[in-house]
Amino acid sequence: MSISDTVQKLHTAFASGKTRNVEFREKQLKNLLRMYEENHDQMARVLAQDLRKHKQEAYLMEIDYMINDVRSIISNLREWAKPEKPKKTFVNMMDGVMIYNDPYGVVLVIGAWNYPLQVTLVPVAAAMAAGNCVLIKPSEVAPATSKFIAETIPKYLDQECYRVVEGGVKETSELLKQKFDHVFYTGSGRVGKIVHQACSENLTPCTLELGGKSPCYIDSSADIPIATKRIMWGKFVNAGQTCIAPDYVLCTKKVQKQFLQEARSVLKEWYGENPRQSPDLSRIINEQHFQRLSSMLKGTNTAIGGDTNADEKYISPTIVVDVKNNDPVMQDEIFGPILPIINVENAHEAIELINSRDKPLAMYIFSKNETDRDLIISNTSCGGICVNDTMGHFAVESLPFGGVGPSGMGAYHGKYGFDTFTHKKSCLVKNFSPVGEKLASSRYPPYSDSKLSFLTTLLKKRQGFSLKFLPYALMFGLGVASTMIVKTIVEREN
Repeated sequence: MSISDTVQKLHTAFASGKTRNVEFREKQLKNLLRMYEENHDQMARVLAQDLRKHKQEAYLMEIDYMINDVRSIISNLREWAKPEKPKKTFVNMMDGVMIYNDPYGVVLVIGAWNYPLQVTLVPVAAAMAAGNCVLIKPSEVAPATSKFIAETIPKYLDQECYRVVEGGVKETSELLKQKFDHVFYTGSGRVGKIVHQACSENLTPCTLELGGKSPCYIDSSADIPIATKRIMWGKFVNAGQTCIAPDYVLCTKKVQKQFLQEARSVLKEWYGENPRQSPDLSRIINEQHFQRLSSMLKGTNTAIGGDTNADEKYISPTIVVDVKNNDPVMQDEIFGPILPIINVENAHEAIELINSRDKPLAMYIFSKNETDRDLIISNTSCGGICVNDTMGHFAVESLPFGGVGPSGMGAYHGKYGFDTFTHKKSCLVKNFSPVGEKLASSRYPPYSDSKLSFLTTLLKKRQGFSLKFLPYALMFGLGVASTMIVKTIVEREN
């Protein structure tokens, strides 16, 4: 079946109203959960094939994360799908004010290769929960995982509503020519621009989860041994092929000396004397990325690591020093196990350097100094911040995850994922009450100054005025008025 025919069938399926049914969505999400639970060993194997990812990393960063994500969605779905009742103003106190959570329609989700299951299927689950039909495009750069998704999804999910298309640049280009109702892309900024431009042709809303050079500031007040472990883990997990990995460190020369001392000890503890022989280190995804990373090391002052092996696509955990802001290693997101250190004297210098660059996806601050922490947080812009740890904010489902500017647009995770794939349809419900009609009649011609004055007063915003207890006050007032009327009638009859 051609790509255009596949997309058209998804539009037909959505038009049938099938995915709007909350019970249907719930059943499909439970099927997705069952897919995860019944195939977790195979998922770990394909991740090992593509990235030589260790079982612990596979479960912690992808498989268990996806399982918990779907479980959370299922438990909250009915509440999220309900129409929302926002606050009402004085002028609408007698009206119904509602927000309906409408699915967009047919959604395209384009996955990435670095976490090829998680960054593909987590947004898919959110799009399903919101009631959309979904076309899934896994990354061809992780072929074993792509094949697994393409072969396994049809066994568990409704094939009319959820389809998978494999392929490379040709297939992705063809997909982007089609008319979708929302596009969700995870990957590089270069391709993100292409996706954004293609979406603009059809005025299609899109979510772009990109990346950037995420800075990591350390000052002398931090617990350096603990900070070093947390930074090294965030940098070297998945061989640094993580969009929110610390991309470079900002610190003083004194802190750098302490950091390097601890880093040597930590690397020996984690990976032994020869990291290449460790089963816990992933490999670079392909030859192209290996060569790109190897070229970054040329001319650098390597303080730790720097070893490479082209046959294995292996690069050892590497830290380089004496780095300047205009050095080659500081031009693009590294996306590999190389950590540059730039020396700054204080938080003010760090802020100046961070703000001279594109807005990053993440920022890390290691400090016990709350004043300096607040100074950096308040005077920089980024997708998200984690203080005294790395990457932990990604796992907090109550926090939105997404970039800003060159690091992306839009956000997801938890309820924010549901909202990303949902159109908030506003609805005002008026009645035919004579009282309401009398109050509103001043809007009708013929116009006059007295009508304008009345409408201005009626529509005026009133600070500190809450309508929360207004219905009770009105009922009380009507009760008192009714009592007085009855009392008057009785007295007249007597």
